[in-house]
Amino acid sequence: MDNFHPTAIIDTNASIASDCRIGPYCVVEEGAVLGAGCRLDSHVVIKRRTELGERVKVFSGAVLGGDPQDLSFDPEMCSKVVIGNDCTLREGVTVNRSLTQNGVTRLGERVYMMAFSHAAHDCAIGDRAVLANAALLAGHVSLGAHAFVGGGGAVHQFCRIGEGVMIGGHSSITKDVPPGISVVDRNHVLGLNLVGLKRRGYSAEEINEFKRVFRELYSEPGRIRDRARRRLEANPEAPVLIRRFLEFFQEGTRGFVTG
Repeated sequence: MDNFHPTAIIDTNASIASDCRIGPYCVVEEGAVLGAGCRLDSHVVIKRRTELGERVKVFSGAVLGGDPQDLSFDPEMCSKVVIGNDCTLREGVTVNRSLTQNGVTRLGERVYMMAFSHAAHDCAIGDRAVLANAALLAGHVSLGAHAFVGGGGAVHQFCRIGEGVMIGGHSSITKDVPPGISVVDRNHVLGLNLVGLKRRGYSAEEINEFKRVFRELYSEPGRIRDRARRRLEANPEAPVLIRRFLEFFQEGTRGFVTG
C-alpha cells in the first residue's frame, strides 16, 4: 500500500488497519495488531503478539514487545504487550512483553514515553502517565494514571506508584509511593504534588483537606499502614481523593516512601 514504505518488512499474519503509516525499514512481526491511524517512523520494530490501539505514534528506533530481560525466560512463552489509544512512544523506547504465560504488559490511553524510556515485563501503566527521557520501570511495576517519572528516574521491580505522583529526575524509587505526592532522590517525600492536583481540577478546599490528612499521617509515630487504616475506618465517607490515598496503604509488600 502507498502508506507502507517498500523497505518495511511486514508479516502477512499481522493485522494492520488500512490507514496506518509505516516508515522505512520498520519490522512488524507475526500476530502484531495495529489499530486505525497508527504511525510508525523509520526503524521501528513491533514484535509478535504486540497490540497497538488507535492513533498510536511510535518514533524511530523503538522496540515494542521484545522478550523480557530475564535469564530464566523461555522465548517460546506466549505473552504480549498491549498499548492503549493515542499513546506516544518516542525515539528508542522499549516495552518488554510479559514474563508469564498469556501475561500482558499494558499501557493505558494517552501514555507519553519520552526518548529511551523503558517499561519492563508485566508493567501496568495508567492513562495519561508520562515517563521523561531515560526513565526506567523495572518488572511488575504499577504506575498510576497521571503519574510523572522525571528524566533518568528509576523504579524498582514490584513497586506501586499511585495516581498523580510526581517522581523527580534521577530519583531512585524502591518503595511504594502513595497517590498525589512528590518524591525525589531515594524514596524521599517532598509533600503533595500540588501542581498535578490543580491541573486535574481539584478545588482548593479538597487540596487543603488532603494536606491535613497527609501531614497528620506522616507526622505521627507508629506504622503508617495502621494509622491509615484507623483513619479510613473512622471516616468511611471521606472524599474520593482522600479515600484512595488511605486505601493505598492497605496493600503492597515493599513498604512506603518516607519524608
